[in-house]
Amino acid sequence: MDVQTYFWEWFFIFVTIMLVLDLGLFNKKAHEIKTKEALIWSAVWIGFAGIFAALVAHWMGSQKALEFVTAYVMEKSLSVDNLFVFIMIFSYFKIGKIYQHKILFWWILWALIMRAIFIKLGIEILETFHFVIYIFGGFLIVTAIKMLFESKEEIEFERKLIVRLLKKIMPISKEMDGGKFITMQNAKRAATPMLVALLMIEFTDLVFALDSIPAVLAISHDMFIVYTSNIFAILGLRSLYFALSGMMGNFVYLKYGLSAVLAFVGTKMLISGYYHFDILVSLGIIVGCLTISILASVLFPSKDKKHIADLVK
Repeated sequence: MDVQTYFWEWFFIFVTIMLVLDLGLFNKKAHEIKTKEALIWSAVWIGFAGIFAALVAHWMGSQKALEFVTAYVMEKSLSVDNLFVFIMIFSYFKIGKIYQHKILFWWILWALIMRAIFIKLGIEILETFHFVIYIFGGFLIVTAIKMLFESKEEIEFERKLIVRLLKKIMPISKEMDGGKFITMQNAKRAATPMLVALLMIEFTDLVFALDSIPAVLAISHDMFIVYTSNIFAILGLRSLYFALSGMMGNFVYLKYGLSAVLAFVGTKMLISGYYHFDILVSLGIIVGCLTISILASVLFPSKDKKHIADLVK
């Protein structure tokens, strides 16, 4: 049995143990995740990712470790934009903070499966039809441009689509019923706002994956590196959500940094047949774009930053 096979086995064992502990011990009772608790868990997950990167460096070499770190930073940073959408979904359906962790837990289980499918398909397509890398590159550049002018009005469309589909299966109740996904209404099973919000987040994640996975595949075509970096980023995303939800309105220029990252990765794919960026250079550019956008948000705050922050009160 080779080293990577052992890594796969221990990775899944670790993820399973952490998810069981999460639902069965740490969050057995629904409670509001406070900022301090969220920051601690965010640090824990980043620490786990760092330890994993060190193990990859020891057993698989520094190049693979750098690919993991770069892919992890890429996925983590692009995921932040997704958190804005999560906030708006929870606000629209009036999901209290006490129940938000439960929805995000089940979303992670969904993401574990869908990321594996999408990443596997993406790698096989690139290995079979290499020219697709140029299509992915062009797609990312278009996405980068759209991000600069994007509107959150899309959420309304997603809501209508999901509600219409769900209504064909069962009625939808307005009652939260203690944080249940399914309740009884007029002696019939009915979906609660919890289930509708969960389905919306899962649908949003699918759309988000269409952007993030091609971007990460520009860093590495190694299934193990791409998948584990994605999952480590996602596992820490819930804690990051609760840590940053009250401060989201402050990062007004972050979308410009994310747009620059996508544009760089798209360009990297388009010129891959002529020029190869060193992995350290790629990591430096990605971190640089994010750092500049965050510093700009802190140094030059917008007067309109209250909107997102107000949604989570």
